[in-house]
Amino acid sequence: MTTAITQRIFGTTPTGETVTEFTLTNQRGSIAKIINFGGIITELHVRDKNGALGDVVLGFETLEPYLEKSPFFGALIGRVGNRIADAKFTLDGVTYNLAANNGPNSLHGGVQGFDKKVWTAETFENAKGPGLVLKLLSEDGDQGFPGNLQVTVTYQFTHDDEIVVDYFATTDKATPVNLTQHTYLNLAGSGNILNHKLQIFADHINAVNEVQIPVGAPMPVAGTPFDFREPKLIGEHINASHEQIKNGLGYDHNFLINQASYKALTLAATAEEPASGRVLEVFTEEPGVQFYSGNFLDGSLTGKGITYKRRTGFCLEPQHAPDSINQPQFPSIVLHPGEEYKTRTIFKFSVK
Repeated sequence: MTTAITQRIFGTTPTGETVTEFTLTNQRGSIAKIINFGGIITELHVRDKNGALGDVVLGFETLEPYLEKSPFFGALIGRVGNRIADAKFTLDGVTYNLAANNGPNSLHGGVQGFDKKVWTAETFENAKGPGLVLKLLSEDGDQGFPGNLQVTVTYQFTHDDEIVVDYFATTDKATPVNLTQHTYLNLAGSGNILNHKLQIFADHINAVNEVQIPVGAPMPVAGTPFDFREPKLIGEHINASHEQIKNGLGYDHNFLINQASYKALTLAATAEEPASGRVLEVFTEEPGVQFYSGNFLDGSLTGKGITYKRRTGFCLEPQHAPDSINQPQFPSIVLHPGEEYKTRTIFKFSVK
């Protein structure tokens, strides 16, 4: 099986920008499709235990739903993934006000975050597999954030069925940066995700208030519905009468990964779907991973012939903690001029 990179026009934005879809095929015949609007992974076809290819990500066949309705399906997230409390922060004595697009908070970079921007794209191929380099200039003041931020994200789809995501950014003014990837996964390809077996290598989570902003000290997972240190079904405790489950309407929390050292590439989580035999491993250099169980999917969206009902997909979003910019006890997400933001995440697919 030879590798291949093809491309086609996926659509046109309301401002007339052409959106291209790139299809990356590795030596196993697995297929990843990515558009340069939001760096969105629109399709990901990997084999099950019987060798049959199946699409394991939620998404749409056309551009229009991604423009307006999408709950960040498959997208790159920035400048700041997750929530910023009260949609504001103070940096170097200046207070910056952001759009409140999630109750009182700013979520995932604002109304026109990186998920809603057209990136420049260039394909490449090497011995490891085909890939795509995406670049974006987020200008000073974009969505209220300071500094001109130059961002490069590289996707490589390896012959080992890994999607390797490398993030780079530089700025000319101090600014918060917390980039992540927001693919919704369903390793069965359809149905809900409650029978997926999940393991997250984390002893603590960030407990959150009713608007999902971290409060207090990290909460130990032991003896709670958040204990995924041993593999268990996502659905086992998802409706437990626990305050944190109620605050997230299920799972929507940052798990603090057990890293040997800060920024060490670490196995953060594994997921397995027993019927298909598909397995996902998530490796990251980030200190946390947001586990989101698709609680806000409500059946109002359809794509690829599927109605996206509650909990038909889950996300594992490597990141720094929510609201880090306002909580100095968390590792800093401030990038300064002369520094390079650099982090890697790997989504590895296999079968058992």
